[in-house]
Amino acid sequence: MALLIDDSCINCDMCEPECPNQAITMGEEIYEIDPDLCTECVGHYDKPTCVSVCPIDCIDPDPEHVESDDELLVKYHLITGKPIS
Repeated sequence: MALLIDDSCINCDMCEPECPNQAITMGEEIYEIDPDLCTECVGHYDKPTCVSVCPIDCIDPDPEHVESDDELLVKYHLITGKPIS
């Protein structure tokens, strides 16, 4: 499942540099997560780094982009070109 930044985001700039897939960018008003690039850090880390560094807990699962861990791992492979181990 991709993650979603809600409108309580304060644009603190903590999440964007932490994303290993470069899925987080500044939107019109707040940071946004591209669901096509978000793997919830599967393949990179044990848990999503953006969630770990967010000081106000405004990053949640995106109910419109539900994916299993296996699907996220396949997406990781497609994005990075690294083999699934």
